[in-house]
Amino acid sequence: MFKMQAAREGSQYQPMILFSAWIRRFAEIVGSKLSDLFPEILLSALYTIVSERLEYRKLCARWVPKMLSDHQKTQRMDSALTFLQRYHHDGDEVLDKIVTADETWVHYETEETKEQSKQWMHSHSPSRKPLKFKRTLSTKKCMVTVFWDRKGLFLVEFMLRGTTTTPASYSKTLQRLRRAIQNKRRGMLSSGIVLLHDNARPHTAVATTILLQRFGWEVFDHPSYSPDLAPSDFHLFAHMKHWLGGKNFVTDNELQTSVQKRLKTQAAAFYDEGIGKFVPRYDKCMNRNGDYVEK
Repeated sequence: MFKMQAAREGSQYQPMILFSAWIRRFAEIVGSKLSDLFPEILLSALYTIVSERLEYRKLCARWVPKMLSDHQKTQRMDSALTFLQRYHHDGDEVLDKIVTADETWVHYETEETKEQSKQWMHSHSPSRKPLKFKRTLSTKKCMVTVFWDRKGLFLVEFMLRGTTTTPASYSKTLQRLRRAIQNKRRGMLSSGIVLLHDNARPHTAVATTILLQRFGWEVFDHPSYSPDLAPSDFHLFAHMKHWLGGKNFVTDNELQTSVQKRLKTQAAAFYDEGIGKFVPRYDKCMNRNGDYVEK
């Protein structure tokens, strides 16, 4: 941000004159520290030139999973184009078939978000802002895997401590998922399932692929390094972690019970909203030439 404080006492400045040559020079070096390059011009004048005449604005950087290569951007665009063409042909029918899954860590202690830590202050209260101390995430945590569609939950599973997901264990999870779909969504299995999960090794293993073929399930073409295109990441887990903000748990059972209850008590409209974001997000991905989609 441009420095808005006054310059050294005693400094003398020339009157502000906005020559077109100055404007062109500013446009060439706007990324530099203008107050150092043009000490003879008032800071307020620099701000006016850059923000009003050149119409520049300064944006904060945002975190992304990784710097995408051109090849990865092309893969994302291919996936987006395939999905959007199918949606154009089939409409909401394709959204009705999607069963999505992902996993994430949930912690015993989760820090409040900046929004959650805001406090009401009276206009006559001291102007000093409330203090908030930065804490690291608790090392005590559980891994949760969630399977859901636009109507609600199918399956919530927590990984046992000291274990990892293998093709064999994931195959058993998929068998439990199939039974859950059969019990909760009559006719869905016969109409066709489109499974959206990431490209983790247990998900792409030969044993998993054979099982899904036996089920007759289609696997959604989800590009790598794309949490912005995965509804569990951009919708379900984002909401859940916001809800966990400021909460503390003592045992695995307490944490797991609370997470399950929260997910099960969400209205169907919440899950429908998450799947409904597919179309605009993939459309934005195409418009951004495969780059990450902002919120």
